[in-house]
Amino acid sequence: MIKKTVVYTFIFFFLACFNLFLITKTNAYTIKRLEIEKLLEEITDNKNNYKLEDISHNKDYKAVAGIADGRAANLKTFFRKYNSPLYNHAETIVRVSDENKFDYRLLPAIAMQESNLCRVIPYESFNCWGWGIYGTTVTRFSSYDEAIDTVGRGIKKYYIDQGLTTPSQIMEKYTPSSNGSWAHGVNTFLKALE
Repeated sequence: MIKKTVVYTFIFFFLACFNLFLITKTNAYTIKRLEIEKLLEEITDNKNNYKLEDISHNKDYKAVAGIADGRAANLKTFFRKYNSPLYNHAETIVRVSDENKFDYRLLPAIAMQESNLCRVIPYESFNCWGWGIYGTTVTRFSSYDEAIDTVGRGIKKYYIDQGLTTPSQIMEKYTPSSNGSWAHGVNTFLKALE
């Protein structure tokens, strides 16, 4: 009798744990699916973002249409795919890249190479680009936006304006000890963002 009770108790707990496992997996799948749907809806909204004037009282029926910039949506897709904290800073990256006149994909590609898109950075540094990190020295920023702005201006001043415009050329100064793998990685991520 005691053996049957132990066996039934074991079976009960096993089935309960298995049921909990299935519920957790189903819930995770549902959440992931909702996130994907939300992202697709956001991308669609960004790509189809246009405004029309109210034509109900206008005899001339003038329409004004604008095309949304899909670059931030492209970055958000990339950041979400890799679970990056830069997701909410995509617009800042596009703005800083435009202000400094370089490809908007460069900062994310370097961040991916340097820190796996900010997932592996010095504690509370907001430094996804390895900017001013060498030996025991760590350059820290107060926010991702400050880091994006500072690194963007630095890339412009110390690299682009000096004629270092390709990842291979930038690598020679940015990380001179690299055997070429840094430039290869940055190029790979630039292509992934096309």
